[in-house]
Amino acid sequence: MITAAEAMVKSLEQEGVEVVFGYPGAAICPFYDRLASSPIRHILVRQEQNAGHAASGYARIARKPAVCVATSGPGATNLITALATAYMDSIPLVAITGQVSSELLGRDVFQEVDITGSAEPFTKHSYLVKNAADLPRILREAFYIAGTGRQGPVLVDVPIDIQNTPIEFCYPDAVSIRGYKPSSKGNLNQLRRVLAAMHESHRPVICAGGGVLGANAEPQVRALAEACSIPVVSTMMGLGAMPTGHPLYFGMLGMYGCRTANAAIAESDLLILVGARVGDRAMQSPGVLQRRTRVIHIDIDPAEIGKNMETNIPLVGDARLVLEQILEHRPALDTADWLDALRAWQREERAAAPRACGPAAGGCTVDPNRLVARLSARMEDDGVYVSDVGQNQIWSARGVNLRTGRFITTGGMGTMGYALPAAIGAKLAAPQRQVVAVCGDGALQMSMMELGTLVQHNIAVKLVVLCNRRLGMVREVQDNQYSGRRIAVDLGGLPDFCKIAAAYNIPSAALCDEAGLDAALDALLGGDGPFLLQVAVDPDEPSLRGGYQP
Repeated sequence: MITAAEAMVKSLEQEGVEVVFGYPGAAICPFYDRLASSPIRHILVRQEQNAGHAASGYARIARKPAVCVATSGPGATNLITALATAYMDSIPLVAITGQVSSELLGRDVFQEVDITGSAEPFTKHSYLVKNAADLPRILREAFYIAGTGRQGPVLVDVPIDIQNTPIEFCYPDAVSIRGYKPSSKGNLNQLRRVLAAMHESHRPVICAGGGVLGANAEPQVRALAEACSIPVVSTMMGLGAMPTGHPLYFGMLGMYGCRTANAAIAESDLLILVGARVGDRAMQSPGVLQRRTRVIHIDIDPAEIGKNMETNIPLVGDARLVLEQILEHRPALDTADWLDALRAWQREERAAAPRACGPAAGGCTVDPNRLVARLSARMEDDGVYVSDVGQNQIWSARGVNLRTGRFITTGGMGTMGYALPAAIGAKLAAPQRQVVAVCGDGALQMSMMELGTLVQHNIAVKLVVLCNRRLGMVREVQDNQYSGRRIAVDLGGLPDFCKIAAAYNIPSAALCDEAGLDAALDALLGGDGPFLLQVAVDPDEPSLRGGYQP
């Protein structure tokens, strides 16, 4: 007999968990007491939301469910934004929260919160554990649910008396959940329709979404594109599905995307959506497109198919397995003229790219687009580029150079403060890989307490802070839609981030002009430990020069 708290730890060990991110409190102390005797490494974050974001970064690089832990009450509620972020981006997490004693539930005692009810819209499933003997089965199911089908966060809420209850530990070998049988391979009749549509197409295009990376289907996307000479575009969350320099890749589509990528979608006669929900930022007028383009939509979640765009041929299944099914037949397509046209448009777009804005009055600045291009080009081929939300996200997504590395950001929820904790998780998942986090001065102030986590656990994340002293995206909205009436977007009282870094004994440098760019990047990428680079950016630099690309 062991306590349920020890059974929780043993269950994590059975799942191969090596790292958990959390912040302790009284209601989860029995679990922490047993965790102290485990080889599992615990990373103490400075705020619970960042435990969820760090677990997200870990899960995306390790390609398996990651674990975050919090106590009851505010500890649990602080996790909700991270759970919502993971839910919208389909990231597999298992969140474990402590809860007040079972007999006190519903009495509004100290730090009691109905977290399973509060987080219900933002989790794939949740458990309030009422029987300690069920805990091994529940945790086995939680990892299975989080990591299969359309991946997402699962919450396990454990009252403190349940954690202290003795049980006989037996971890299940398999999972069988009535009503939960996620699809894997595609339906053969639908597959035949897909192949027929591809044979008939002259201007096909593959649109790769975040589901491609979630399914580990990047090799299959590349293989299909190369085997059938099909051009590929991606959503922001699908960046990295193809190397950005591949001759068949034509960029990111959408409101902030490349003109060529948007033109490829608009002029195609067959659109093959793979793991993409096609939200409003990816495609503003799907109705116009559908009148002249057949749409194939491949997704593991049937609820996503047809949600934002009517689909001619739906195909439910795991993206990797479905693409392998298509590859078995390798339909022959003649796309030479189509590719020639796309490459001509691409050359025209690059030739017409607007030049940098001038320096801000009273000082020099750095062109963020040039910075992103130079930084990502100098990163190691398998490096991980983590972007926050705001203008820095647009500059990063449009300019990043990806070879075999990863681009990580939050797309569905657009959660500021994501980059630093997510980079911590990514680095711990792959210590041998270079990890760079790029964020704005507004975003970093939402999570810069995690600099302490970097130092305490010696995590070699490289951090770039783009400082324009504005909430840049909101400033653009106010300029473009509210006649330039700016309110609450000036970041007065902005700290010197180099001095903040120095307070944590983190090496740093400030970059105020492009003459010192290469030397600054040498300092950023050269050392073994963490480093912070503060970069001055023109406050009026737009997210996208030339405006939205229709």
